[in-house]
Amino acid sequence: MLSMTGYGRAEVNRSGISCAVEARSINSRYLEVVSRLPRTLSHRENDLKELVRSLVSRGKVSLSIVVDREQNGELPISINAGAARSYYKLLTQLRKTVKIKEQIKLEHLLKFSEVLEFTDVSESDEQEWEVVRDTVREALAAMNTMRFNEGRELDKDLEKRIGWMAGAIDEIEHQAKERIPEERKRLQERVSQLAAEKVVIDQNRLELEIILLADRLDVTEECVRFRSHNKFFLEAMSGGESAGRKLSFLIQEMNREANTIGSKSNDSAIAHTIVRLKEELEKIREQLQNIE
Repeated sequence: MLSMTGYGRAEVNRSGISCAVEARSINSRYLEVVSRLPRTLSHRENDLKELVRSLVSRGKVSLSIVVDREQNGELPISINAGAARSYYKLLTQLRKTVKIKEQIKLEHLLKFSEVLEFTDVSESDEQEWEVVRDTVREALAAMNTMRFNEGRELDKDLEKRIGWMAGAIDEIEHQAKERIPEERKRLQERVSQLAAEKVVIDQNRLELEIILLADRLDVTEECVRFRSHNKFFLEAMSGGESAGRKLSFLIQEMNREANTIGSKSNDSAIAHTIVRLKEELEKIREQLQNIE
């Protein structure tokens, strides 16, 4: 079981290309990838997302990627002389039109991105992408290691809480069964009292009340379903797949069964146990918000 919170960093130096990647992830309902790629690799954004998707199922993953290439004194940019002359001519006309005395400087021309343009790096693109891809893989692996370690701690905590709830359900079922004879005796005493007062008793109505009483106090069915949800919860935790959504669904079903048990059991001891049970369910639900 993996947490959705993690951090990883990796660096790779190969063939004159160095790459540093930082990967961070936080909880999210779906998989969301946010990346900052160098301009020369902006067209690889979809490839990067597919790479992340192959290693991460859920969470918001942020990637910071820095690439440095040894240029042997040469920069991968060139001057667009035509654009520079055109902008200079345009600025000169503007200067005369608005009657500005200030001279046109180089810094004014450099504000236009067309003056300096990147040279064609298509030949080295594949090599650069391979270095970036391998670095991203290493960073994601380190991030997943952290997510695994945190998920293992969450796993221990959840197992402990599920174990306590299993014991609580056994106690509730035992207490509910003990209450049925007590309620039956109470009803019989009430019937005897009414008979002494010479009150006419409808036998059909009396039998119906007894049936309704037994059905209202019997929580066996709800306890069986709760245990079943517990079982499937533990199986999903150890299933080796992303189970965050499935576990959240099971917690909802457990909460529904707890509400039904609480409404059927007219007993203060059972009510207190149900309150504690629902508190544990809420704590588990909050934990599951960070499970992949």
